[in-house]
Amino acid sequence: MSASRSELLRWQFDLTWSLFEYHLAELKARDFLWEPSDLCWTVHQDEDGVWRPDWADTEPDPIPVPTIAWLTWHIGWWWSVTLDHLCRRTPREREEITWPGDGESAVEWLRGLRDEWLAVLPDADLDAASAHPWGSEAGLTVAHTIAWVNSELMKNVSEIGQLRLLRVSGA
Repeated sequence: MSASRSELLRWQFDLTWSLFEYHLAELKARDFLWEPSDLCWTVHQDEDGVWRPDWADTEPDPIPVPTIAWLTWHIGWWWSVTLDHLCRRTPREREEITWPGDGESAVEWLRGLRDEWLAVLPDADLDAASAHPWGSEAGLTVAHTIAWVNSELMKNVSEIGQLRLLRVSGA
């Protein structure tokens, strides 16, 4: 049985999302802001009560270990901006994408992005040019962008899963 590119990309996404749901179902409120090391990236409330992520424009050395809260913000950020591009909306700046403020709200946000993503996928022109996230000089397509989303999600889900397991083990 052969699968179209679209079917294969959707299958890959669904497989990754099912692993994410496994971890999301097991997360507790205290897991999101747990700092697994002294050198961590997390989210902090600013003076207006908005939750903002730690960030550096140049990759730090050593790289900080992210919290689950930071990772859920990170997923929400890149996914929101990718949806902006694919839906031909003006892409938001990173600073405009903030963390919802608690784990339950973050999970709802990500599930909402999933729903929006699944609504966009069936109509995606896989062969259309896509400058996101590499720039137009890369000469890549919407199919590349969708494959990147699947890969980025898979990486972030694995990181969240590992942090959850470390937290549960008492590390």
